[in-house]
Amino acid sequence: MTNNSSPNNRQIARFRARVWGHYYQHGRHHLPWRHTSDPYRIAVSEVMLQQTQVSRVVPKYQEFLRQFPSTKRLAEADLASVLRSWQGLGYNRRAKSLWQCAGMVREKYSGRWPRSTVDLEKLPGIGPYTAAAIAAFAYRQPTVLIETNLRTVYLHHFFPKRGNVSEKELISLIAKTVDSQQPREWYWALMDYGAYIKQAHGNRNRQAKSYSTQSRFVGSDREIRGAIVRLLANSQSVPVNELSRKFDFAPGRIDTALARLQAEGLIEVTDDNELRLPNTLLGIN
Repeated sequence: MTNNSSPNNRQIARFRARVWGHYYQHGRHHLPWRHTSDPYRIAVSEVMLQQTQVSRVVPKYQEFLRQFPSTKRLAEADLASVLRSWQGLGYNRRAKSLWQCAGMVREKYSGRWPRSTVDLEKLPGIGPYTAAAIAAFAYRQPTVLIETNLRTVYLHHFFPKRGNVSEKELISLIAKTVDSQQPREWYWALMDYGAYIKQAHGNRNRQAKSYSTQSRFVGSDREIRGAIVRLLANSQSVPVNELSRKFDFAPGRIDTALARLQAEGLIEVTDDNELRLPNTLLGIN
């Protein structure tokens, strides 16, 4: 459409019409988190969607909410059961942060999620994007947010021939074009259009200054940590000295993974030198 970050009113109107047109015909209206304004359920979806494909999130989201249908139920759960329910999504720290969020909302806000992005960002694991997303999708606030699909749309339409586009330029465009009357539907439309552009035109995010490739999962420390938590999710406890026999990883790397998992509070080592998921409740954590 243009090759700069200062589109005129006509260009903005054409851009909006293109995005809305695609949404009306091809929007992913079936996604379950688009049928609620409950900030808890919105938060669950947003945390799950971090670095995880939509197709993997949908069944886990539904399963998780069957077990923990409310902030209160999640806050009352023990961390081990939350981690067990999270299995299959990876990045187990997200599960712990969400569990801690539920506890803080219960204790500090009497069970009601805060409405302002400033207060939302004070919750564990909630950064600027997630706070803005909760405010937009739960409270219909015209916040300014950016994620991979949105970035794709703005790069494709406003910087078709440029590289090294800064986040500041993109955020400025998002702020100029946000629909203040229908912010949550507008962001859904952008996300769906961005998913389409990726399929049709490839990964435009390479044009962004902030672009970086995700590290390989296979053979990574993340794979080792995930394997340990998955093993413990299916066992009451496992002797530490058995891990080297159960996994095809170097002992030194297993020790490093164990130290990090302990530091993050995702596993415990008993007095008998056995591993288990944390036997903690929020009230005593």
